[in-house]
Amino acid sequence: NIVIHRKEIIGIFDIENTSTGKITKDFLKRAEKNKEVINVSYKMPKSYIVCKLSDDRQIVYISNISAATLKKRALGNEDSRVEYFEFKKKRNISLY
Repeated sequence: NIVIHRKEIIGIFDIENTSTGKITKDFLKRAEKNKEVINVSYKMPKSYIVCKLSDDRQIVYISNISAATLKKRALGNEDSRVEYFEFKKKRNISLY
């Protein structure tokens, strides 16, 4: 399980609408190359969450939950946790 805290979130993005631009593609490719991408679902990805951890590392979580739903949960959550992601083993998927 992974818990993302609000203070760590830089942004929550819709994959379909944001991964087509050159700058975003380059960013995601670099994150993948640097092993900063964690796929948290075996289902079709719908969003990605860019986080800066307390040790200043950057992580990109790929989620099957829509960006709109994650944003609602982040705004409505009284504690600072946004989402639990369950996954049993790493699965590499390409965003391109």
